[in-house]
Amino acid sequence: MTNEDAATAVVKQAIDELIQTATNYDVDVLERIYHDDLQVIMVDTDDNVNTADKTAFKNLFASKKEAGDPPMDTWAHYHRIDVNGDKAHVLLSRKNDLSGTNMVLILSIDLVHEDDRWQVLREVIFLRPEQV
Repeated sequence: MTNEDAATAVVKQAIDELIQTATNYDVDVLERIYHDDLQVIMVDTDDNVNTADKTAFKNLFASKKEAGDPPMDTWAHYHRIDVNGDKAHVLLSRKNDLSGTNMVLILSIDLVHEDDRWQVLREVIFLRPEQV
């Protein structure tokens, strides 16, 4: 395995951990995975743009946990992972009901390697209806 392949595998592992953590609403682990400067930008099916910072996005997951919501779908399809030194970008598709309706999410995730771990710095999420 080349250094590039190893770096890509570590970043994929970080995103896999994020998926497992978020789908089970583990806000304590999200605190570690999300960078303090996290920015989340979501474009819904009506082209509305919503933004959230780390606190607001963690609160979304906390409210789902408090409401007793069942875990979300962990399905993911990785389209691309790029790693360049201490920066990485992941493009993937997911299926879940983050917005209250089953949707396909196209995610563009920027990560930075700080404090000996990969942290999510920005997520851009495009929602589209799930095809049945």
